[in-house]
Amino acid sequence: MDVYREAVDYLESQHVAGEGAATHLWLTLFSVVLFFFLNRLPLFVAAEADIMEEDVFHEEAVSSFLSTMNIESIDLPDTPLFSPEEMLEKRLVVIKGILESEELYLAELDTLLMPMKALRASAGTSQPVLSNQQIQTVFYQVPELRDVHRTFYSDLKARLDTHYQDQLSEELGKRYFELEVGDLFQRLVNHIGLYGGFIENYEKAVEVVRKCTNSDPRFRTLAESMMSTNGTDKARTKYTFEALLYKPLDRVTKTTLVLGDLLKTTPVEHRDYAALQEALRLSRSFLSGVNESSQSKRDVTLSHDMRRQLMRDGFVVDSSEGHRSLRHLFLYTDLLLCTRFKHATRGKQDQYRFSWYLPLAGLKLCWVAEQERAPDMNVRLHNIRTKMHLLRQQLKQHSRASRGLVFTARNKKKLEELELMLFTHSPLYRLELFSSSGKSHTLLFSSLYELEEWRENIYKLTSGTIETVPPDLLTLTGACVKLRMTQQPPLHSLNSGNDRDSLCGTLTVAIHSASGLQQPAGVYVCVEVDGFEYYDRQAQTHSSVHSLNPHWDQELSFQVDGAQSMRLVCVSQRNGEDDAVLGKTTVKLESKTLSERWRRQTLRLGQVDLAISLKYSPHPLEPPSSAVQQLPLFGVPIEKVAQQEGVLVPHVVRCCVEEVERRGMREVGIYRISGTSSDINVLKAAFNSNLREAVSRLRNAEVNSVSGVLKLYLRELPEPLIPAELFQSLAENLNIQDEDSRQASMLSLLQSCPHTNQNTFLYLMHHLQRVADMQDVNKMTLLNLATVFGPSLLRPPVAGLNGPALDISHEVVVQVQVVLCYLQCNNLPEAQTSLPRDADAEEETTHM
Repeated sequence: MDVYREAVDYLESQHVAGEGAATHLWLTLFSVVLFFFLNRLPLFVAAEADIMEEDVFHEEAVSSFLSTMNIESIDLPDTPLFSPEEMLEKRLVVIKGILESEELYLAELDTLLMPMKALRASAGTSQPVLSNQQIQTVFYQVPELRDVHRTFYSDLKARLDTHYQDQLSEELGKRYFELEVGDLFQRLVNHIGLYGGFIENYEKAVEVVRKCTNSDPRFRTLAESMMSTNGTDKARTKYTFEALLYKPLDRVTKTTLVLGDLLKTTPVEHRDYAALQEALRLSRSFLSGVNESSQSKRDVTLSHDMRRQLMRDGFVVDSSEGHRSLRHLFLYTDLLLCTRFKHATRGKQDQYRFSWYLPLAGLKLCWVAEQERAPDMNVRLHNIRTKMHLLRQQLKQHSRASRGLVFTARNKKKLEELELMLFTHSPLYRLELFSSSGKSHTLLFSSLYELEEWRENIYKLTSGTIETVPPDLLTLTGACVKLRMTQQPPLHSLNSGNDRDSLCGTLTVAIHSASGLQQPAGVYVCVEVDGFEYYDRQAQTHSSVHSLNPHWDQELSFQVDGAQSMRLVCVSQRNGEDDAVLGKTTVKLESKTLSERWRRQTLRLGQVDLAISLKYSPHPLEPPSSAVQQLPLFGVPIEKVAQQEGVLVPHVVRCCVEEVERRGMREVGIYRISGTSSDINVLKAAFNSNLREAVSRLRNAEVNSVSGVLKLYLRELPEPLIPAELFQSLAENLNIQDEDSRQASMLSLLQSCPHTNQNTFLYLMHHLQRVADMQDVNKMTLLNLATVFGPSLLRPPVAGLNGPALDISHEVVVQVQVVLCYLQCNNLPEAQTSLPRDADAEEETTHM
């Protein structure tokens, strides 16, 4: 202990309090020595790897992955006390350093991902550089890590920029200069589980890189000369592939270290203090869990030398005997474990209790969407949403109040509890699990996107040959605290950050069309938004007619608060089988890129390209009202229906026409023979209440009932498609002897009709022409069709209002002849079914 004594003597000679400061210095030196000693351990880092750019690799290796594995056990003395102003200044320096470090890390991840696209392209050739499986191994979880840190970096930079702008304002007092970033670090740490998968895969990735570097000159050239632009000086740095693969290992430990530094410079009374404390605890727990799981996962070896590993975990709703319960689900390589989570009380650790487990071998999956909730459940959910909205408004009012900290904390807790109730009782999607032993369980999800991610992960594991080793359930359940990658339920109140970064108002999504289908299918699109669930955060289009290029032009509107992302799922409906998800994607919502003008873009969902448009109108939200009923369609002016749907041809007309053209064109007497009145009335009631349900019924209805619904809709319009005031002019035009002149005059009169009437009429005329093209089979000539539709499409004016009354027989003749004239027109203009979106051409983007 001579060194310790010398340190004390030196500090006393410099008029520094000897014993305490020396202890601090001694422990710090001891930590550094231990730091470098642990770096020598070859557990996760390839210390003996033959790396050309050793200076770059080992410069970052100073803070090695394992050096902080036991950081929780090293309690360094508290730093000397500073004034709050000094601490905030030091804190700001730390945050700026974190931002600069994040920028460098993102540049390194971008460099690592740069060759991925080219490697994937070559994988489909006769001489691939890497196979698809090798590419998956090498880049496993890297894109996801890049996206998480990119979001964290942009959010942190925005907070800093806003902070500096506020400091320039003379209206704000100094007490409000405190920069709040705790929620950003909590959000980052909530995704730290991604590093678990990366770490588990790291050795395999390095093995592929080394093997391909030695065997393929093309990959060797790539792997040994990867360039990155680093820092604000834009300097170029040369890396090896393996050196870049090590960066995430190093980063996960740095996250814990910088959280400790940030917490030390944050005053206890600062609003960030509790959030940073929790983030640091979760980060330390993760590192400790990785260290323990790296040993425990080697205890059980399954077939093909595969070890039992945690692949995914998250919170779901378990439905058992009619009861819904929040559960934490863990997916391992050979089994599915369902647990009950018990949150830690003060001074104790989180705990998990065993609920049930199913082996993956022979496991069958089936998912289905419930059509509607029970009325009493709708009332209960409405009450919860109303209370959430009230609490949210109160929190906004007190967010900057100097004496509202206790009130704010209490309301936040209430908001979390209400949101948890909503999370438990609102799900409509069921994932049913059936094991080969006869056991079954049902999981409930609010999000189809989330359900599909679970289904994909489980299916990948069940598609291979699996050997199930009977688990030690007590040990496996007890290890969940250390192994878990998801720390808390997906509640927006827990993850919400700066309100300025999110949307509050009305978001409207227009789903246009899709392309890229491998075979014709009836397809619908599910759209989900995040944020507080005062209103429904999910909506679906109706199912398209079977086609390689589905078309909807359907608008879906959302009332959002705190929305930052939108998820889309494209689903194919299959008769007698489960619906199949064709693809899914996520779109980031930014108020700066959205406006009240339509913004068109094309999204890639798997193999499907989906064309959509977005517009956003910011405004405060009204309290949630009771379930909004769809306005009726039948007996309502067609312009009002079209405006409500955001189209020029109402969906009821288009869906009926599409269905007739799909399976009724060869039906003898189509449109002349009516379906049963009971079936027609059922379809009418469905269209008046729920478009999606109506289209679903339409797909299975007898085709004459479908044609009967279309005729009924046109017949019940308050005003016909061709306005009554044009009846006399059209009748006079029938007397024009020259056919070309007559048709030109008739088309000119049609152009004077309102846009909705004109386009719906043209849409119907083109359809009837196609029906008549098959008159040899269906026996419906143009004259027959004109006779059926004439009285519905054109009506005479009311007697005494717009001219003398006409003989009824003459009326019918005029109605039939006018429609026949239009049907015989060879240059009939094409109908426009949807409203033009006023998006600029340069605004169109494609998300791949």
